[in-house]
Amino acid sequence: MKLHHLQIQTSNIQETAAFYQNVLNLPILEKDSKSVTIEAGKSVLKFIENQQFNSIYHFAFNIPQNKLQEAIKWAEDKLELIVIEDTTVIANFENWNANAIYFYDNNGNILEFIVRYDLNNAQTEPFSSQSILNISEIGIVNENPLILANQLITQHGLEFFSKNDNSELFAALGDDEGLLIMVRPNRNWYPTQIPSKNNTTEVRLENNGASVELKF
Repeated sequence: MKLHHLQIQTSNIQETAAFYQNVLNLPILEKDSKSVTIEAGKSVLKFIENQQFNSIYHFAFNIPQNKLQEAIKWAEDKLELIVIEDTTVIANFENWNANAIYFYDNNGNILEFIVRYDLNNAQTEPFSSQSILNISEIGIVNENPLILANQLITQHGLEFFSKNDNSELFAALGDDEGLLIMVRPNRNWYPTQIPSKNNTTEVRLENNGASVELKF
């Protein structure tokens, strides 16, 4: 599954555009007073301004499987990585055969660079913003994650992520290329103590060659 387009909210377009362009060095595709559209590898990330918005999102970017240490150094030169359990900045997801690092954007959104060792995406070039391959995950908050997941499976032919232990508290749809991560409200977003909230989210994805548009 491929996440082609993600649309979320921000309370400040100018600061958001500056962060993604000047800190993460991602290209701005389009910008006006109410929105900014950013290129993230093969995906597009769009922010819509809502000055009353005071919540956060959690989303991830895939990076090459052989670039974790380079990504850490690149990120540490630009921002502060989130320390996990006071010991490391690297999260290990053994069942998913993946490692990840986390940081905040200007909005307080929790961003993630994740390497998935089952993907054949190694690169020889030094790590840079161009090494960001695509939007890999978006967190979706719903009172009934498992019910929502099954509805999406029925309506759009999506599939449970085979590496995940899906439950009523946490469910994942998709594959290593792209995942919808569904959690209940007030479940802390890993690896922080920030409780999840249901925020307007629009996703355009590709599943088995078919385009699917979702609004949560």
